[in-house]
Amino acid sequence: MDLKPNIFKAAIARGEPQIGLWCSIGDPLVAEMLAGCGFDWMMFDTEHSPLDSSTITPLLQAVAPYAVSPVVRPASLDPVEIKKLLDCGAQTLLVPFVQSAEEARLAAASVAYPPEGIRGVAGVTRASGFGAIAGYHRRAREEICLLVQIETRTALDALEEIAAVPGVDGVFIGPSDLAASLGFPGEPAHPTVKAAVVDAVKRVRATGKPAGFLNADQTYVAEVMAAGSVFTAVDVDLAILRRGALARAEGWRR
Repeated sequence: MDLKPNIFKAAIARGEPQIGLWCSIGDPLVAEMLAGCGFDWMMFDTEHSPLDSSTITPLLQAVAPYAVSPVVRPASLDPVEIKKLLDCGAQTLLVPFVQSAEEARLAAASVAYPPEGIRGVAGVTRASGFGAIAGYHRRAREEICLLVQIETRTALDALEEIAAVPGVDGVFIGPSDLAASLGFPGEPAHPTVKAAVVDAVKRVRATGKPAGFLNADQTYVAEVMAAGSVFTAVDVDLAILRRGALARAEGWRR
């Protein structure tokens, strides 16, 4: 059994646009249905949803047969949680609220086995094919993709230093927390926030790293993609469900 290649990691390294969907619904049947809808990647969020390390595995299993790359966001920069998500078979992680190069180095260490990192070693895990992948512990980091999330004024000030940390494969700009940090809570599309997001994406690309972004406002998304966002989530599963349900109910009420 061979180590599964991370097609998402390879694509963003080449600068190929990857269109994604943000997911917080914990039903594997929903995940499986969405996996066949044509997105390049799906982001399973354990930070702002009921999902956790115990509920991620069924979602990863549900999307595994499809041509879509799962990304998992841990709830925080926690090496123990990161270790669990990797053992569950996640190959791409989006670590939230990275504020400095020091924190980015901790994230990088958390996804690598010793001597390069601090990831705990286990033998029979889903990630290792339950022990069937030859040389897994030597080669695992080759296919793990580490994305770090910048979402505060402090992080913006350290953007270049964060992006330069060895092991960081991409930098995601989070507009909602960034808006709050800049003094506009609940207004991720405020002109000041938009300008900061566009500038941040350009700065990330100038470092040679791919940049990422999320928003359900398609005009906003197009602007950020034009600025250079490579891995871009264009909607949220719950938002799509709610919009569709509201439109159907309103159509019949008329």
